[in-house]
Amino acid sequence: MKVENLQLINFRNYKKQDIVFNDGLNIIIGNNASGKTNMVESIYYSGLGKSPRTFQDKELIKWGEDFAYIKLQVAKKYRKHIIEIHIDRLGKKRIAIDKIPVRKINELIGLLNIVYFSPDELDIIKESPILRRNFLNISLSQQKKSYYSALVRYNKILAQRNKLLKDENDINIIKETLPIWNSQLAEIGTDILIERYNFCEKMQGITEKIHNELTCGEERLELEYESKIDLAEREIMKNQFLDLMSKSLEKDIHLRYTTVGCHRDDINITINGAEVRKYGSQGQKRTAALSLKLAEVELFEAETLEKPILILDDVLSELDSKRQSKLLEKIRGMQTLLTCAEYEGKTEYFIKVKNGQIEK
Repeated sequence: MKVENLQLINFRNYKKQDIVFNDGLNIIIGNNASGKTNMVESIYYSGLGKSPRTFQDKELIKWGEDFAYIKLQVAKKYRKHIIEIHIDRLGKKRIAIDKIPVRKINELIGLLNIVYFSPDELDIIKESPILRRNFLNISLSQQKKSYYSALVRYNKILAQRNKLLKDENDINIIKETLPIWNSQLAEIGTDILIERYNFCEKMQGITEKIHNELTCGEERLELEYESKIDLAEREIMKNQFLDLMSKSLEKDIHLRYTTVGCHRDDINITINGAEVRKYGSQGQKRTAALSLKLAEVELFEAETLEKPILILDDVLSELDSKRQSKLLEKIRGMQTLLTCAEYEGKTEYFIKVKNGQIEK
């Protein structure tokens, strides 16, 4: 899989620009605020229908303009596709694949697989569980449309259950109605849990191997999915789910939101047995995050039989020279978009950006 070319109109600081990429390492170089990150953001947006930097789509439109437009051509193993996205001043987007309008976002997700790594991705390791769940959700949604559909459905049911807890003051009505939502959450949530457990199990072996290479055998990284519901036969897991919600009834009513379920789970990441989030150095956290992303690349290839597009947004500055060399060695043979202010490596394919324009 590779991005062959990209056209941007009124996207961030780009007025109108056509960009061609090569099959391997693409060095996108320029000063701060030149438009490097904006370029790779548009590619991420084309794959997932959302930005990694903002929840407001209208912020993607160039200041003073009424719309933004992205056109991207991706070459997959057996055919090519054209993705077009138009964003209006209200932030509403229209998506088309090969000139055919897309009605649901799950028709887009998985067409252009993206693994994205930026300095902010360090937060996966050191910040709240929601970021690690997002990591799981984004990766699994790209690999399996069924997972994305289940996740969307789960979140809708969860929102309805929380609305009942928040808005209804009659305890009897709450107790009579909750079992309806509980049953649906347990049914869909169990499928989500099984996929997450399997994902983490597959990731463990790959991540451990990569981290061992990056640290020259000095550290062992392990990750484990953490949930109050244990991995077991599906029906057993579903019953565990229902039992947990039943036991948390009074707590949920008191707090007015759902306190148990796969929306509360986490991934425990350790190095040599110590939790990285609490006890790891800054360097260890960086390397652990990098190991996760590189492992994600390998898992994508194993699951989809195609390498994803790897975006490395200003990460070289976060790594020492030894880890930079290890990283550049690991990404050989796949299309990588690497943004940086300066690059001292061997001659590569350079895309020089200045003030939202490509310098010839």
